[in-house]
Amino acid sequence: MEYTYAALLLHKVGKDINEDNLKAVVAATGASVDEAKVKVMVASLSGVDIADKLANASVAAAPAAGGAAPAGDAPKEEEKKEEPKVESAAGLASLFG
Repeated sequence: MEYTYAALLLHKVGKDINEDNLKAVVAATGASVDEAKVKVMVASLSGVDIADKLANASVAAAPAAGGAAPAGDAPKEEEKKEEPKVESAAGLASLFG
């Protein structure tokens, strides 16, 4: 996950997403750098327009979040049934009496 965040951070600041930059960002967090994961991430993002993918992701997520429940409907709470405390009190009385 940290490699994805590092790639997004590099994209945000306008830096190239290459092995050296990705390693530097991950190492700056204090996490240990896995060379294989760095290479996979760089290869996976090769030729991908991240700005376009982010724009499409935010547009697709907005209706899903807004359409989850109508504004006037409040979730109904289930009625909680309280059990009588007489039984537990009876057990305690036998200890003291």
